[in-house]
Amino acid sequence: MRLLKWLVVGCAVLGVASDSTAADPVEHKIMFAEYGKGPNRLVELDAKGKVTWEHKFPSIAVIFQVLPDGHVIYAYGGKPTGVREIDRDQKVIWDYQSKCPQVLGCRRLSNGNTLVAEQGPCKAVEVNKDGKVVKETPLTTSEKGYHLQVRNVHKLANGNIWRAHEGEGAVREVDTDGKVVWEYTKVENAGEAIRLANGNTLISCGTQKRVIEVNPKGEVVWEFGARDAPELNLTWISSLQVLKNGNYVVGNFLRGQEGKGAHAFEVTKDKKVVWTFADHKLAQSITTLRVLDDK
Repeated sequence: MRLLKWLVVGCAVLGVASDSTAADPVEHKIMFAEYGKGPNRLVELDAKGKVTWEHKFPSIAVIFQVLPDGHVIYAYGGKPTGVREIDRDQKVIWDYQSKCPQVLGCRRLSNGNTLVAEQGPCKAVEVNKDGKVVKETPLTTSEKGYHLQVRNVHKLANGNIWRAHEGEGAVREVDTDGKVVWEYTKVENAGEAIRLANGNTLISCGTQKRVIEVNPKGEVVWEFGARDAPELNLTWISSLQVLKNGNYVVGNFLRGQEGKGAHAFEVTKDKKVVWTFADHKLAQSITTLRVLDDK
């Protein structure tokens, strides 16, 4: 078992792998979405673990994106349901209300439009800044109940739509007409999948308690799971982020395991854990976590 040195800063607990450079511990400014037994909210922390900003969601929300100007965009799943952009003064800058039963996934695109993952029926909707739908792409899933049909959604450089189907436990790429061109299935509670620069795919395997990298042939070429770091108490892998240094930041949704293990961690390709976040006084369980100081 890899031993961790724990740095206690206020009420925050930040861990650094014991074989990392002691004189230069890893610290991160982060933002996370809390959901579960605690309040459903967004929280930003500085590198020392101090709360610097907080926002209460209007209804159920689990996925967000921090934009280059510091604004935050997130999907909310109440009545109404849709996607909202806010600034740091809590002012609503942009709001799209969907006619579907629930939206929990979204992504701001490079062209300024917003990709919305609608549930019931399951489809990806591209909305412009005026709130007009400019493109709809049907998404294939066997999940009948709308709540678990789709989570994170992305638009690839080739124009295809890339997303994770949590209830079905699958990740799929479809073309602009909705035709499936690539998929990987038999994953439990898949919340996020990222197409890597090398053409492989990084997948959060939810309650399988692991992260896998899969090549285009569907072969697992890298895996990090509960056996690699038992001290993290991997429970439900919920979010993924690829840092510029090549490391992965992994969100660990501690539903049913509140107060135990790490909310999130950074791991290298050689499976060295170099940073953890585990502040159980501040948060009980989080769904999405993003490192904000990746430069």
